[in-house]
Amino acid sequence: MPSGGLVGGQYQPLIGQEIERIHEAGLRILESTGTKVHNQQSFEVFEDQGAIVDKETRTVKIPRSMVEEALASAPSRVTLCGRQDEHDLILEDRRVYLGTGGTAVNVLDLDGMRRQSILKDVAQLARLVDALDNIHFYVLPVYPHDLPKEKVDVNRFYAGLSNTSKHVMGGIYTREGTLNVIRMAEEIAGGAEHLRKRALVSFITCLVSPLMMDDHYGGLLLEVAKEGLPVVLSVEPLCGATAPVTLAGNLTLWAAEVLSGVVLTQLVNPGTPAIAGYVGTITDMRTMGYLAGPIEAGLLSAGAAQLSHFWEIPLYATAGMSDSLVPDSQAGYESALTTLLVALSGANFVHDAAGLLEFALTASYEKYVIDNEINGMVMRALQGIEMSDDAMAIDVIQQVGPGGDFVGERHTVKHMRSEFFFPLLANRKKLAAWEAEGSKDARERANEIAREILTTHEPLPIPGEVKARVGELLGVAEVG
Repeated sequence: MPSGGLVGGQYQPLIGQEIERIHEAGLRILESTGTKVHNQQSFEVFEDQGAIVDKETRTVKIPRSMVEEALASAPSRVTLCGRQDEHDLILEDRRVYLGTGGTAVNVLDLDGMRRQSILKDVAQLARLVDALDNIHFYVLPVYPHDLPKEKVDVNRFYAGLSNTSKHVMGGIYTREGTLNVIRMAEEIAGGAEHLRKRALVSFITCLVSPLMMDDHYGGLLLEVAKEGLPVVLSVEPLCGATAPVTLAGNLTLWAAEVLSGVVLTQLVNPGTPAIAGYVGTITDMRTMGYLAGPIEAGLLSAGAAQLSHFWEIPLYATAGMSDSLVPDSQAGYESALTTLLVALSGANFVHDAAGLLEFALTASYEKYVIDNEINGMVMRALQGIEMSDDAMAIDVIQQVGPGGDFVGERHTVKHMRSEFFFPLLANRKKLAAWEAEGSKDARERANEIAREILTTHEPLPIPGEVKARVGELLGVAEVG
């Protein structure tokens, strides 16, 4: 069974004309209310291209025609590449991939200690993900507190790239850091042209709810778009706080916000691989706190997937997080339910689907292993039921007949390895055998698997001459 890229779309929370209604409402909001653009260069791009601007309030009103032209210009297929071809992600239509997310500020390590994350965690988690088949990409999941801000970008990306051959995506913090990451990736890819053909890295930028582009991320968005590399337009509308309390209102606001970002990328550089980003959720109405694992978050990302399919642009969606403080049953059911809903919706690049606890503040080493198992089961659900004549097995049923069995049939041998999901973590042993092996629960077994991977797994190395050039040019730290 293929690990990633299976086709979703079986689950559709929006029905009939509801998608078009949200789309039309988003267009009306952009035309009549507009968005505030605090980055001067971005503001001037909109003004020069014919948007209606108010320099005093920094408001930009975007006409319908400008949005339609941008959607026509933005690629409907975006390929995010790994250092090995087998890890390439083809984001189009309803193809689904599941992976990590962040950026968490703490880790729950394998000794059970909750502490601030450091650069070594970025590298170690990349190594762990590299060995877990059902985690398809590596969004840099934690912040390295042991580095000064100006060194974070290039060192985070290098720690990821040098410890996994899967695609690496991350948020960015400074203009210089972003450009250094691009230079480093060009060295690893074999040159600037090679990187544009095979994007080993991609970038996350942020739009601010409700209806704002801030100065800092507006500038970073421009830099990535100018370079023609894949960029996520991440928006986080929170029901009842920065967005209407209703799910439909949340999606309507998001539609306007993310379309404004798509327009900007295409005005700056037509054809920029723009990925719509949905990271919204609900607010806990009892405390007004952020929630990472509610079932409504799955519904919202599924709705965003339907909108992205309507626009024919890829979606960076959210699923798999938990508000639990430890990898317990709550973490399991919250992560599993949202991941299943969002994958079945056909969202393309489902991030946060591994490792995150405590309202996305903490990354758990053990939970990466647990979520790898959840993701494998989810992908098996996407595979569905094959209905070929061979799979229906009419001839075999007739041959075996009443009262027989199928254990020794060629048909069984042919299909037994491909028809089922085989878990790495789950216990399927009888009670006596489980007790004889120490009566370990899933968290304990996940801890052992993670330790084994980090002790024995060797990711694809970056060539020594490339390491030397990157170290000399950009001063990156070698960590593993």
